[in-house]
Amino acid sequence: MSASSGDPTLAAVSNAPLQGEIAAGDQEKTKTDTRLPTGKRHRRPFSNVVGHAPQVLRALVRTDEIWLVVLAAFVGFFTGVAVWLMTEATQLVHQILFQIGPNQRLSAMVELDSVLTVLVPAVGGLALGLLTLVIAKLYRQRTVDPIEANALFGGRMSMTGSLIVVLQTMISNGVGASIGLEAGYTQIGAAIASRWGYGFRLRRNDLRLLVGCGAAAAIAGAFNAPLTGAFYAFELVIGTYSLGTFAPVAVSAIVSMSVVHMLGGAQFEIEAMVPTRIEALDYIPILALGMLCALVGIAIMRGVTITEELFRKSRVSPWLRPAIGGLAVGLLALYTPAVLSSGHGALGVVFGAAYPLRYLAILVVLKAVASAISIGSGFRGGLFFASLFLGALVGKAFAAAMAAVTTAHAVSPVVCALVGMSALAVGVIGGPLTMGFLALEATGSLPMTAAVLAACVVSALTVRRTFGYSFATWRFHLRGEAIRSAVDIGWMRTLTVERMMRREVRTVHEDMEVVTFKQDFPLGAAQIVVVLDDEDRYAGIVHPAEVHADSDDHHHVELIKHHRDTVLLPGMTIKEAVAMFENAESDALAVVDGADTRKVIGLLTEAHALRRYSEELDRRRRELSGE
Repeated sequence: MSASSGDPTLAAVSNAPLQGEIAAGDQEKTKTDTRLPTGKRHRRPFSNVVGHAPQVLRALVRTDEIWLVVLAAFVGFFTGVAVWLMTEATQLVHQILFQIGPNQRLSAMVELDSVLTVLVPAVGGLALGLLTLVIAKLYRQRTVDPIEANALFGGRMSMTGSLIVVLQTMISNGVGASIGLEAGYTQIGAAIASRWGYGFRLRRNDLRLLVGCGAAAAIAGAFNAPLTGAFYAFELVIGTYSLGTFAPVAVSAIVSMSVVHMLGGAQFEIEAMVPTRIEALDYIPILALGMLCALVGIAIMRGVTITEELFRKSRVSPWLRPAIGGLAVGLLALYTPAVLSSGHGALGVVFGAAYPLRYLAILVVLKAVASAISIGSGFRGGLFFASLFLGALVGKAFAAAMAAVTTAHAVSPVVCALVGMSALAVGVIGGPLTMGFLALEATGSLPMTAAVLAACVVSALTVRRTFGYSFATWRFHLRGEAIRSAVDIGWMRTLTVERMMRREVRTVHEDMEVVTFKQDFPLGAAQIVVVLDDEDRYAGIVHPAEVHADSDDHHHVELIKHHRDTVLLPGMTIKEAVAMFENAESDALAVVDGADTRKVIGLLTEAHALRRYSEELDRRRRELSGE
């Protein structure tokens, strides 16, 4: 699961097939291919400035995994700097726009100036909408997030597009939209990694790994949690874990966290009195809370989709929607500023405050609605931290409800808050181990971590069985993409009919008589012959053995041809080609240049397509296992 644009919850950024790659002979060529999802070539951002690393360094990184670890450390360093800069910049924007102090956090404020509370998100949304409109005219390429980049494009990302996403995310968070910066953190970290990987001409699998290192560094720096960052990368961005991938990911995460520390960045810290022991009986309500959080997470994801649909049906111009969304968020914030921004400050308050059940329930609804409106109206960002904050609120509300029902055996509100925080984040973002390690690194309590993991497992199973997607993969699904994780499936899109087909095709015209065909194609001379019409367009295929079995030599080939309306196109993927073979129940099909022109350019057999598919599957298996 997941949900970001790096934060697997980013209000989505893209998909589309990448051309070229995978076959051994084509592998080097595709590492430097600069095609975008649209299929058009473009100048890589900064390629003329950064270029490729010296050949000696490229050779070292490509041949010795130690040097890949060193490269990951550099990625961690620059990602840590980027995380610190983004955090400090948005905090400064909060101070200026909302007139708060340097040590205050927007969502932790008891009250704000009413005019600013409503005006800043609305005007900020208008500014974002106009900026997005200008950017759309100047930069027409669609930006991919780390999950999609690793799943479909071999880890290749656009630095220019990623910087645009970062700018939009910072503006959205800065004006108070109810979304987090984690999407921007992971986007820029992964883009830095992709840019460096391109400079060192890394192999596809190594580039995907390095993109995971960038995402791990981003989360580790943001949360002061290297294990959390590492397993975020494994579960959500790389899609798998192996001993060979652990070293570079861990080093990148540790370096990033250290850099943020040295720069004096604000760290994610939870000051909570955690019990030293979790009773066995406590696991019953803890597991129930995990299931409740999963259902709340599904409701939030559905809410975002419904909000987007309502805005689309309203026919309001896209550039005006963030202003309307900002106005709505500002009005909600009049009740409590806790709904503004990601909720870093408010989360710390929630753990120590003794809020009544009614207030907690209202705050859950307000924050969930504000987050759905923010993303649905066009603000850029993710639900990573918003889901943590909402989960803590749900946990506290759950504990308050239990205390109201019975006092015989009530679970500590702090325990419920920590469990809810992690379980709801798993429901929206995915990554049960990621959230388990976040709880461990935030509290240092192993018993608490065990309880959190149990709830996370229940949450993950509930979402998977009842909904099937995390936020990011759900949004991919809405766009028609069959992505369930960051596991590399891009090779299936690059393994096209054009790359597999045989170009030497034997043809005849449909008015040829059987006697002539028998003379030209004796038994054993060919297995498949393509039939053409009088305009040399595809008209069907015939099997020589079947023609030789025809006793009437005066028949025309036209009478015994097959599959007149079933052809393959050169851009079809291996998956589409196999489906065509199954539907046609044919061992071979002709490849034509287009559905209208129907000029024969090749022939593909089902046996060859399945063999190539099997070879690629085996190759991916060996890459995952480190063989």
